[in-house]
Amino acid sequence: MMKSTFFFSLLIAATGAFISCNSGSESAAKDTPPENNSTKTETNSSTADNEKGIGKFQNVQLTHPLDEKMITGGKGIYDLKCASCHKLSEEKLVGPGWKSVTDRRQPEWIMNFVTNTEEMLEKNATAKNLYEVCLVKMPNQNLKDDDARNILEFMRNNEGKK
Repeated sequence: MMKSTFFFSLLIAATGAFISCNSGSESAAKDTPPENNSTKTETNSSTADNEKGIGKFQNVQLTHPLDEKMITGGKGIYDLKCASCHKLSEEKLVGPGWKSVTDRRQPEWIMNFVTNTEEMLEKNATAKNLYEVCLVKMPNQNLKDDDARNILEFMRNNEGKK
């Protein structure tokens, strides 16, 4: 029992070490915020892959105002699967803090990363670069689509979005 509890704790500790991997280093600090894609025509699929990530999420509709039910759901997932590696501030724990992650990443990228972790780490240039900074791969958490959307809403709330 003790070994399985330790393994589970270790697994959770490695959980979110990758979502926004900004350890405060100079190379990570130069990470660019998301662009406004509503006025841009995408012609290069590799550029689109880096901005939106690789996966099924290509057009995430954000709520205005924030959805309290999603925030509550996202907090529960954060507490269970993410908090052991990520603080809600800029402070790094095992993984980077989550502050401002939605300013650095498109909503689609975040949701694709947390639901399609292995392929993103293998094929997405942004994810690969972040792995080089973090040196820890986030394990796949097997999140459902709704869970990923709830996490995104929780992140937006954490950053004071309305």
